[in-house]
Amino acid sequence: MKIIICKNYDEMSQTAAEIVAKQINSNPHTVLGLATGSTPVGMYKNLVKMNKEGKVDFSNVVTFNLDEYVGLDKDHPCSYHRFMDENLFNHINIKRENIHLPNGTAPSLEEECKTYEKMIAHAGGIDLQVLGIGHNGHIGFNEPGTPFHSLTHVVELAQRTIEANSRFFNSPDEVPRKAISMGIKTIMQARKILLLASGKDKAEIISKALHGPITTDVPASVLQLHPNVTVILDEDAASALDR
Repeated sequence: MKIIICKNYDEMSQTAAEIVAKQINSNPHTVLGLATGSTPVGMYKNLVKMNKEGKVDFSNVVTFNLDEYVGLDKDHPCSYHRFMDENLFNHINIKRENIHLPNGTAPSLEEECKTYEKMIAHAGGIDLQVLGIGHNGHIGFNEPGTPFHSLTHVVELAQRTIEANSRFFNSPDEVPRKAISMGIKTIMQARKILLLASGKDKAEIISKALHGPITTDVPASVLQLHPNVTVILDEDAASALDR
């Protein structure tokens, strides 16, 4: 596991974007796993800028997002489809048919999960998976207690996750209680993983995830078992690590 500590969020975002761009430039047909939430927004801004400057080409890149809320139409202002369009996809030269997110309004959520796994396999698997981390250690929407062998599945969101995500909604009552998420096994099958975290409020969980016991109580701790993980932190998120 490679840990990169940056001065601040902006430096973390730039460093992450450079790693993603390097991956795409070395393999133009890269399959990217992408994350939502506030943490990767800066990385996406940098990638948009690099694309406009001709430093990275998304024309043959395929993407799979980690998750989507159950019950939100893709045009809903708080859907992850909408988030990805507004923060990345609408501003780069990616083909729409190469963009994949789970369908949270599918008639059969169980079938949607199976189909999503098949689509990832058909694409040849994920080359580089970008992750954030929740305050309770979740990756994707895999809450504490999620088995490490889980594939794409429907999850019940933990109360703390609902509260954390309520900032994107008018009130906590509007936050969906369920989501479709790539499973932990699905994430761990990616060839490379890039974990991003910033802020003092992530310091404790980062310390547990990187140096604590490997346990389903801290889902991100499973990353200690992956052969190729790069962790990019700002100084605040790294503040509880033993240097």
